[in-house]
Amino acid sequence: MPPPTPETTRGGPRRRDRRGRGMRGPAVMPQRPGTVAVRTARERFDRLVVDIVSEIDERWQDRLGLVEYGVEDTPQVPDDWTSETVPLSTLVPASGGRPAHLVVFRRPIEHRAETRSELEALVLTVVVEQVADLLGMAAEDVDPRYSDLDD
Repeated sequence: MPPPTPETTRGGPRRRDRRGRGMRGPAVMPQRPGTVAVRTARERFDRLVVDIVSEIDERWQDRLGLVEYGVEDTPQVPDDWTSETVPLSTLVPASGGRPAHLVVFRRPIEHRAETRSELEALVLTVVVEQVADLLGMAAEDVDPRYSDLDD
């Protein structure tokens, strides 16, 4: 009699996913070793914000001065928060010798957007409105794409 094999003892072939945790290891092999083949949602969102902020900052650098931009997952709202909505970004104007801070919150924005184009439009809207507030201008004057988003 042959020795027992995994096929005969467990009722079928052995599988890699024996504990239900899904595939292990990279699902896609990178083109170049040492690089990431597929970016995470967080990395894609960060790249989107950097692209939008870079365009706007380049256009308005002479009037904006030094602004520090950031992306955080969620805002920290106080316990006594009374608003029904969660903020999508926050802006702290420059004061003293400290630069202005514009922080975009990833999770609330992703939650409101169903498609990639909606996500891009929402990030553009949030950044343009905050920069417009910082400059004391109308959002349409900061970026011409802003007025196209209403259509």
